[in-house]
Amino acid sequence: MRKFSIGPDEGAAHTDWRLRLALAGCVLTLVVVVLGAFTRLVDAGLGCPDWPGCYGQLTWPSEAHEIQQANAAYPDTPVETDKTWPEMVHRYFAGLLLLLVFGLTILTWRRRGQRAFIQVHILLALVLLQAAFGMWTVTLKLWPQVVTAHLLGGMAILSMLWLLAERLRNRGRSIPVQEYRLLQKLRPLAFITVGAVIVQIALGGWTSSNYAALACADFPTCHGQWWPPMDFREGFNIAQRIGPNYLGGALESDARTAIHVTHRIGALVVTILVLSLAALAWRAGSRRWALGLAAVLALQVSLGIANVVMFLPLPIAVAHNAGAALLLLGLLTFCYRIQTAQPRR
Repeated sequence: MRKFSIGPDEGAAHTDWRLRLALAGCVLTLVVVVLGAFTRLVDAGLGCPDWPGCYGQLTWPSEAHEIQQANAAYPDTPVETDKTWPEMVHRYFAGLLLLLVFGLTILTWRRRGQRAFIQVHILLALVLLQAAFGMWTVTLKLWPQVVTAHLLGGMAILSMLWLLAERLRNRGRSIPVQEYRLLQKLRPLAFITVGAVIVQIALGGWTSSNYAALACADFPTCHGQWWPPMDFREGFNIAQRIGPNYLGGALESDARTAIHVTHRIGALVVTILVLSLAALAWRAGSRRWALGLAAVLALQVSLGIANVVMFLPLPIAVAHNAGAALLLLGLLTFCYRIQTAQPRR
C-alpha cells in the first residue's frame, strides 16, 4: 500500500488557503479555456469591437436604446446580440481569474522563502500577458498567431496552477524500489510526450484560428486521398500580414488542407507516444496511471474523429478543447510524481 507523508507546512492555515485558491484557479482556468473555445467556435471573437468593454460599456448592449447607441458609435460593426454575450462572459471569467491569482500572490508574500514564491509571481506575469493577448485578439482582428498564442497561454496558466497545487500538497510519495527504478527510466519518454502534446495543442489552435477544422470532410482519408494537394508554405506562414480581418479565415483550400492533415499526423504521433508511455507504466506497476492516460487519450481521439465526420458540432468541438487540457494535466501530473517519488526502504 502506498504511503504519503505530509510536511510541516501542510497543516498551516496560509498553505491551506493557497492550496484551495490554486485548485479553484485550475477549475476557473479550465472554464476560461472552454469559454474561449466556445467564443471562437460561434464566431464571437469580434462580438465586441473594443476592449475591455463592449461597445463602450461594461456589459453588452441588450436594450433597444443601448443597441441603437452602440450602432451609432460603431457603424462598421453593428451589434449582434448572439455574439456579444459569449465574448463578454469570457472576459468576466478571465477577470475573475486575474483577481484570484492576485490574491494567491498576496498570500504567497507571507512565506517568501518557499519555492512556490517565484512560481506564483511568474504565474501572475503570465496572466497579465494573457490579458494583453486577449486585447490583441480583438485589436488585431483574430490574427491567427495571436489566437494560437492566446490558447497556449491559457493552457500554460492551467498547467502552472495545477503544478502549484501539486507542490502545495507536499506529498512525499514512497513506492517499491523496483517500481521506482522502472518509472525513473520513463522520465525521458514522459517529458517528450508532454512536449508532443503541447505542440499538438498549438497545431489545434492553428487549425481552429485558420478555420481549417473542416478542410477534410472525410476520415481517415482527406478528399478521398491519403495525401491530397496541400500548400504547407502558405498554411504555416507565420509571417503573414496583419488584417484587415481574419473572421472566417484568409487562406486558400490547399493551405487549410495542409494544416488539417498536419494536425492529424500530430494526433497519430501523440497517440503512439501516450500509448507507449501507458504500456510501460503498466509494466512498471503504475496500472491506474496507465489506464487513466489511455482512457483520456481514447476520449480525445474519439472527439477529434467525431468533429470531422459530424461536421464540427459545437458541443463536441468544445469538449475537444477540454479533452486536450485534461490530457496535458494528466501527463504533467505523471511527470511530477515520477520526479518527486521516493523509493520505499
